[in-house]
Amino acid sequence: MLGLPFKAEIKRPDRDNVIDAYINKNEEDCCADGVWQKYFTEQPERFTDEEQRAYLDTITGVSCGSDAFFPFYDNVQRAAASGTSYIAQPGGSIRDDAVINCCDELGIAMAFTGMRLFHH
Repeated sequence: MLGLPFKAEIKRPDRDNVIDAYINKNEEDCCADGVWQKYFTEQPERFTDEEQRAYLDTITGVSCGSDAFFPFYDNVQRAAASGTSYIAQPGGSIRDDAVINCCDELGIAMAFTGMRLFHH
């Protein structure tokens, strides 16, 4: 990501959104013909699955926090795929047992903050 050929005038929010699209395989949002010219000085190469996996395999010790619940075990699995080792969340979901079990299986430490800031 550090080597992407961004135009100098691109603002941080746009840069962040383009990086997100690029690493999440939504290249048509930022790298398609007629689009990439808004962000880059030259069209970037595609981010291959092999490059992504090689990079993700080097990441460990990531912390993930939420002011809302982690209601499903697949949320934990997705976090683990990005190198997450620690999760902090308010707790109190009816599915806490499922996410705790998933954390235990994946070797992720989960801490409950007891503070929920996200409300519907």
